[in-house]
Amino acid sequence: MNIGHVLINHAKYRPNHLAFVYKDRRLTYAELNKSVNKIANALHLHGIRKGDKIAMLLPNCSELWELYWAIAKLGAVAVPLSPLLSGKGLSNQLNNADASLVIAIKKITPALDKVFDNLRLRPIDIWLTDVDEHSTYQSFHKFKSQASDKEPADPGIEPDDLYNIIYSSGTTGEPKGIMHTHRIRAAYMTLFGNYYRMTPESVVLHSGSIIFNGSFLTTMPVMFHGGTFILHPSFDVNKLVADIKNEKVTHTILVPSQIIAALQHPEFTSKDAASLEMILSVGAPLHKTHKEQLNKKIPNVFYELYGLTEGFVTILDKTDFHKKMGSVGCPPQFFNMRIVDDNNNDVPTGTVGEIIGKGPILMKGYYKDPKRTKETIKEGWLYSGDLGYVDEEGYLFLAGRKKDLIISGGVNVYPKDIESIIIKHPNIKEVAVFGVDHERWGETPIAAVIYKSKPYPEKEELKVWINNHIDARFQKVNDVLFLEDFPRNVAGKTLKRTIKEMYLSQKTTHE
Repeated sequence: MNIGHVLINHAKYRPNHLAFVYKDRRLTYAELNKSVNKIANALHLHGIRKGDKIAMLLPNCSELWELYWAIAKLGAVAVPLSPLLSGKGLSNQLNNADASLVIAIKKITPALDKVFDNLRLRPIDIWLTDVDEHSTYQSFHKFKSQASDKEPADPGIEPDDLYNIIYSSGTTGEPKGIMHTHRIRAAYMTLFGNYYRMTPESVVLHSGSIIFNGSFLTTMPVMFHGGTFILHPSFDVNKLVADIKNEKVTHTILVPSQIIAALQHPEFTSKDAASLEMILSVGAPLHKTHKEQLNKKIPNVFYELYGLTEGFVTILDKTDFHKKMGSVGCPPQFFNMRIVDDNNNDVPTGTVGEIIGKGPILMKGYYKDPKRTKETIKEGWLYSGDLGYVDEEGYLFLAGRKKDLIISGGVNVYPKDIESIIIKHPNIKEVAVFGVDHERWGETPIAAVIYKSKPYPEKEELKVWINNHIDARFQKVNDVLFLEDFPRNVAGKTLKRTIKEMYLSQKTTHE
């Protein structure tokens, strides 16, 4: 079971069907397969073999899309990383992944140069997609141009062989690499494609980053079905609306901030988007008012997915939208879900508890981290750390995040990572980071701090200091709250929920 073989199949039986669109590049399945083969053969000539890890520090581009399939054909392991990472966050993830090769873009070479001393990589092990002949780094395109477009040798992939590692945290602390196998990604292809009602004639548009696991929710199914995949360099609402109309897009996936931007566009209408069959909302809950606006503008296309990269999802189907608008749906076929209390007992219908689940996309584990794997997967059940309840029909309603996870622009942000940076400030005694709703990003981080001594600095001054010391853009705090002390329970534990309520109350009063 090699997921790279789906491309071979389409190139053989549907060679002239449009497979991939990126800017002015339009490739049929035959053309895409040959291009992917050249990359795979270039990697093989470079010494990449089954099981080797390839880290990709790339924005959305045709190279990134093709690398996913070239790596699969070789039996290597794809490790997509954010090109916004730098410093310790970058070196932590590269080293944790045991990367044999880094493929990046030229403009991030200053970040690579700064962390190079902390990497277990040689200079020849870094390829750039855009270099000049005088660069000290190797050229991705030079290697590709010298390689054959014939099928690479089959590495002999078993279903449970590792295909990729997705990092969900560790930008400043200990990395947590989620392992997905060929079997898991094959399940993404078949299960999700069926739920979205995809066919070989489907046209799928993706305008968000394809380095995050959410992108696999649509990229895997469209390749399996042999449809057309359109990739945008980044989210641009004008380009999104235009391509939906002009390319007859049938399926697209958006985070709430992108949906909100689309709702404000005058040409985002049922007439201009007549081809649409699905808008999948992921990454954070979409507010009810925005759901209603969307359904009014373009009826009967809204799906919502709640899920974890570790391997559990629920889906709100477009046919359930009207009767279960506040829900995030129910588990798909072959998935199971329970709502449990702190003693692992099932709670009654309508009672809030922790969401746990199992299914065919359950991760293989955290890379090189059996301890955290055992803490997360117990007797085959994935413990989400999220809180929710089910109604009498078994539909899931979210109630909060047990682990204080913040999802900003569809990206998982862990407060502890940010707190570990802020506490290094010489005048900060304690810090608590939490998320609040944000119209554009879904959620945004807020830092509450206890200063060692007065006077307090200006909010903006402290915010600038914090954000200058944080590597990843999506972790930067939006505001700061100064407190004399934190509210705590009898055991002395800081009550973040109370702090958040204090902050929101203060904001409401000032507004």
